Amino acid sequence: CRMDWVAGVFDAAQQWVFENTIQPLLFMLGWGGILESGYVAAGWLLVGMLQIAVICLVLGPLQKWKPVEPVVNKAAVRVDVLYTLIHRLGVFRVAVFFLLTPLMDSMFGALRLIGFSPLQLDGLLPGVTDIPWVSLLIYLVVFDFVDYWIHRGQHHFEWWWKLHALHHSQQQMTMWTDNRNHLLDDVLRDIILVVVAQCIGVAPTQFIAIVAITQLSESFQHANLRVWFGSIGERLWISPRFHRRHHSIGIGHETVQTPKGGKLGHPADARKVVLGGHNFGVLLPWWDMLMGTANFDLRYDPTGIRDQVEPDAHGRVRDYGKGFWSQQWLGICRLLGRA
Repeated sequence: CRMDWVAGVFDAAQQWVFENTIQPLLFMLGWGGILESGYVAAGWLLVGMLQIAVICLVLGPLQKWKPVEPVVNKAAVRVDVLYTLIHRLGVFRVAVFFLLTPLMDSMFGALRLIGFSPLQLDGLLPGVTDIPWVSLLIYLVVFDFVDYWIHRGQHHFEWWWKLHALHHSQQQMTMWTDNRNHLLDDVLRDIILVVVAQCIGVAPTQFIAIVAITQLSESFQHANLRVWFGSIGERLWISPRFHRRHHSIGIGHETVQTPKGGKLGHPADARKVVLGGHNFGVLLPWWDMLMGTANFDLRYDPTGIRDQVEPDAHGRVRDYGKGFWSQQWLGICRLLGRA
């Protein structure tokens, strides 16, 4: 079948990348004992290179064809390009591998010793879920549901928002913005997804495919692109318009609460802005629709965070950093209550 042919081409390319780049490097460093992990790393590298090619060759022209706004802060976009290269070419995943894999292996090894057996989700309906594309779709839906709640957590818990706010601080959204995240934020999300993958029995190749599809769709959603899918399509897959609402100042990441007896339009002290927002879905808008967090308004508002543009009582606006290292450092400072 066609999927088998695609898988065969990818396997051949992965083998070539492994034999000509990863394997010689591992032997040179004296790390011959992790060749199997190196082969998986070759898959991530290949997927990342394909993603960057699609971003440049497909999303780039689309942005020029129908942009939401002119790109005036090219320095901020260049920083986002750096984030994308770090994540898509495997630098971040290699670091996470060496930091977390021994811990995760020991944890799940201990669980298996006491009788834990992962649920093989694609084996629930023999004859149906053993069809590759069917099981892939099932895993995509499951991981998207998990991703929705991770995203809700990033906006609900104040300590987590202090890290995730970096992602929302981009006021010049483009196809490169998806990976603009604090590294600690990404580590937390990866830990949750890896645990879920282990618990439901996702094969490594399936996990790579799920991550690749999700990342490429997210790059499209963050693009500087005035596109929506129509009243029906908007409810089937997340569009750039739908996700831009999530990044809109005062819409996507906060909720205005009015104390009992207070009404909107009264003095500002009668209102309280709390963490919340709309459009948390990653691939599918279904979870937002079910949980009442969907916003389908056909608008393209400025993006960013309110405290970047509205001075506080002391006349100051918050600085989220201009370069990679300053953004990471200020995220730690916010987490510790020092910024």
